[in-house]
Amino acid sequence: MSRIVLESGPLGFPWATVDPFLFCAYHNDAYPKGNGQMGPDPALLRGRNLGMDFEVKDGFRMYHGRSVPGFPSHPHRGFETVTVVRRGYCDHSDSLGAKARFGAGDAQWITTGSGIVHAEMFPLLEDDRDNPLELFQIWLNLPKANKMVPAHFKMLWHEEIPVVPVTNAAGKTAKVTVVAGTFGEAHPPTPPPNSWAAQAEADVAIWAIDFEEGASVTLPPASQQSHRALYFYDGVTLDVGGETTPSSRVLLVDPTAELPLRAVGGPARILVLQGKPIGEPVAQHGPFVMNERRELEQAFQDYQRTGFGGWPWPSEAPVHPKTSGRFAVHPDGREQDMGPRV
Repeated sequence: MSRIVLESGPLGFPWATVDPFLFCAYHNDAYPKGNGQMGPDPALLRGRNLGMDFEVKDGFRMYHGRSVPGFPSHPHRGFETVTVVRRGYCDHSDSLGAKARFGAGDAQWITTGSGIVHAEMFPLLEDDRDNPLELFQIWLNLPKANKMVPAHFKMLWHEEIPVVPVTNAAGKTAKVTVVAGTFGEAHPPTPPPNSWAAQAEADVAIWAIDFEEGASVTLPPASQQSHRALYFYDGVTLDVGGETTPSSRVLLVDPTAELPLRAVGGPARILVLQGKPIGEPVAQHGPFVMNERRELEQAFQDYQRTGFGGWPWPSEAPVHPKTSGRFAVHPDGREQDMGPRV
């Protein structure tokens, strides 16, 4: 093993991560044409364990959805979710009163803090063609000092997320989508105020890199204290600082090295997660991430008692009107209309 590549392992579901990240779920579902009710043809649902369907059948999963795929209302406390939708759409609703439809490169960043309930549904909006969905949901931990801050909802629309093209001497181009952390002169929208990523010394970066065959990118050095992981989830071979690796691998690399990457044998796609570790104990049970077991017990008691503010929507699995484009309604009532779907 070279000095640059410190560890290597296979990708699973979800993807294993290192501090300050908790995990990354990569959803890639070949949803079919919609049935007019934003779900698949009921015939395709036969033989599934609806409400708990995590096995790929006919190219897709229903997850906890029964008629529309997705994740009906569920609680969280003590960490952050960063959801980057590369293809398809997500319908979000939460206990803060916020709702949104986002996709096609948009991202959503939620600080769950002291508690939030939300639903994430994947409506099949097109009845005359397939509805592919591809997204990352990244769980970023919060330090103990911020575990119980008020929940925060933020949208990062693709119009404001930098995409940096890098063309090499052979004329091959890679594109770096900068969700968090600067890349060269590219600065993404700021994270929520209480995020670990909002601390400059935390060195948090979330970059999605798409390579043409033969394209190359050199990652700049990170902080010596940081962890940097590469998730090579699509492609043939990736040259990582002179060492080749096949796809479906996660690589933990030396963060202090200037790291040249090149796609070999075909196009390639990777996700880079980087950050200085929080370095605190992690106690996790299901949707709650705290520092100690007693805090988990308190989280369950608080949720049972308060519902983290209650659920203001008429359904546990709300989807927005089929004709709606990309939009958000924020907890303070502010509305954003991002135009029709693309």
